[in-house]
Amino acid sequence: MVKKLIQHISALLLMVAVSVTAQAETFKEGVHYIKLGTPLAVSEPGKIEVAELFWYGCPHCFEFEPYIEPWIKTLPDDVRFERVPATFSKVWKTHANAFYAAEALGIGEKLHSDFFNRIHRQNQRLTSTGDLVEFFADYGVTEDQAEKALKSFGVKSKVNQAGARIRGYQALGVPALVVNGKYRIDTSTAGSWTNMLKITEFLIEKERKS
Repeated sequence: MVKKLIQHISALLLMVAVSVTAQAETFKEGVHYIKLGTPLAVSEPGKIEVAELFWYGCPHCFEFEPYIEPWIKTLPDDVRFERVPATFSKVWKTHANAFYAAEALGIGEKLHSDFFNRIHRQNQRLTSTGDLVEFFADYGVTEDQAEKALKSFGVKSKVNQAGARIRGYQALGVPALVVNGKYRIDTSTAGSWTNMLKITEFLIEKERKS
């Protein structure tokens, strides 16, 4: 009886091992994700970094939000999540500026989803200083505070740094995810929003083991 039980457990463990191996083999470099030729330094050494590249005006980024938001909350303590706004055009830079200004004002997390909704559900462009000042006012920010944050040297520097990171990641579009400055997952290679997160988890584990 004990012998049969041991054999049964061994068989189950083997099946699990085979399943894990099979899953790992489904995500291949150059097929499902890109390994960067020159890795970028991470913001917090000692933690595995996951960077989301996005633009508020991107409909695909808006579609991705309901998938990534709950996923972020499940990340373990050794993983650091960070959003990096893309800066491919003047409008994109304006939204990146708004992102970092909101962060500096302490309202970034509060208005992140609302920013998407204002553009994609309420058809607001939010591309002028006046638009952004009015938007920030809904979060208790005065006109003077908003304008100072939007024009601040610190915010402008972060926008420039984000642009440099986007170039370093060799990203051509959004949304995209970058794991530990080494691997980029694009929608075109992942195939689905769910797969993007699965591939990211696979690469997090890969980095954890290394």
